[in-house]
Amino acid sequence: MTGARREALAIAALALAAVLVWALVPTYPNYDAYYHLVWGRELLHGHKPTFQAYQAPTEHPLYVALSTLLAAVFGGAADRALVLVAALSLAALVWAVWRLGRAVFGTWPGVLAALLTGSSFALLLYTARAYVDVPFLAVVLWAGALEAERPRRGTLVMALLAVAGLLRPEAWILAGAYWLWMVVPVDRSGPPTGKRDLHLGLLALAAVGPACWALTDLWVTGDPLYSLHATSGLADELHRERGVRHVPGSFVSFLADALRPPVFLAALAGFALAGWRRAGHAIHVPLALLGGGTLAFVLSGAAGLSILPRYLTVPAIALTLYAGYAIAGWAALPASDSLRRPWAIGVAVLALLGAGFVVARISVVGRFTAELRFIRGTHDDLVAILADPAVVRARACGPVTLPNYRLVPDTRWELDASQREVGARSARRRPYGVALFFTDAKMLRRFGFAQGASTLTNVPDPGFVLAVHNGSYAAYVRCPPAR
Repeated sequence: MTGARREALAIAALALAAVLVWALVPTYPNYDAYYHLVWGRELLHGHKPTFQAYQAPTEHPLYVALSTLLAAVFGGAADRALVLVAALSLAALVWAVWRLGRAVFGTWPGVLAALLTGSSFALLLYTARAYVDVPFLAVVLWAGALEAERPRRGTLVMALLAVAGLLRPEAWILAGAYWLWMVVPVDRSGPPTGKRDLHLGLLALAAVGPACWALTDLWVTGDPLYSLHATSGLADELHRERGVRHVPGSFVSFLADALRPPVFLAALAGFALAGWRRAGHAIHVPLALLGGGTLAFVLSGAAGLSILPRYLTVPAIALTLYAGYAIAGWAALPASDSLRRPWAIGVAVLALLGAGFVVARISVVGRFTAELRFIRGTHDDLVAILADPAVVRARACGPVTLPNYRLVPDTRWELDASQREVGARSARRRPYGVALFFTDAKMLRRFGFAQGASTLTNVPDPGFVLAVHNGSYAAYVRCPPAR
């Protein structure tokens, strides 16, 4: 069997596994993803998307387009379809990491890097909640893999970075860096030619992301920089950590948490080893991912945006490549190399220590599965209470309200409702309608007391009476007096 055939079978198996897990373990999108689905449905109804809704997240143009397509094709099941896209994107990401690791450090470091990526609980949770980050990472890593396999490939790599730039703005930095890489001559030792190819076509592709983002914001809100202004304002409203002074400490702690301490230490060792031995082909690719992702994180802090672990996923995966090299790089050394044996012994010893860490952290698996059950249970209970006849009747009396911004897009999606029909009591109290409250203690901690919301929104207003409740929610209703 050829190597290409083995690779095709492995990827087919990986994609099939992703589909099976998606089907057998139902999960639902997160807050941001549900808002993109709502915006997509608004476009299908002939309305501009409500980017300016109360505490709405930052829009991502390509994710809005994807959500619109899924809403058109799958209707109310588009939320599950979006999770399936994320699951297949994770499979594509693992494949891309393997291809990139193989091109840079060899087969076994690539395999280890792919395994470490696919087993990341952070990425698995992002996948289960249909975060935009997963397809974004898949596109970026495929651009990196194609560039590493054939350096200075040009148009195809830049086209992928342009697509990624419509999902997350970090890709703009990578696209700009790639254009500079293409412009700079390969060999500086020869005499100057007096002429340099500026690759204007690649520069135009690099500008697609920011241009489309600005045009989308301009069309919907009238402000081409709305996403920047709104994201900064929302971070301030929700009292999130921001500012460049928090960047250094957050950078180290977020990476260590995302990679897990043993993998983080292996990544640092691999980075040092690769630099010392000048190992790797197309080493500019992981360095660009590491440097570009770090610069994006720093600029986010400098711009006053929220400092979140998700903003470090690109450098985290770049470091995973170095961790793969630290763990399996010795296998590529010839038997005569004096470093091969001590390197292998050191890896074996550290693997035993790492196994102890895994055993000590085995409870993480339980917490992860409990989180998946929580996602499914709270969603099912929300669907059930919204479909209850008492709630359906009371919707004629006024809007459905929740304590704060959390679960507003979920509710709007389930009801196919406008922002006037579903809202947050932290923004505005309504005298009539349906008021939803959280009856479960975990729900109350997670959603009822979300950042930026008053605890008073978790108490029914005078005149509202209990109509129905289930394991997660209670619905209080009030209608105006009959005339």
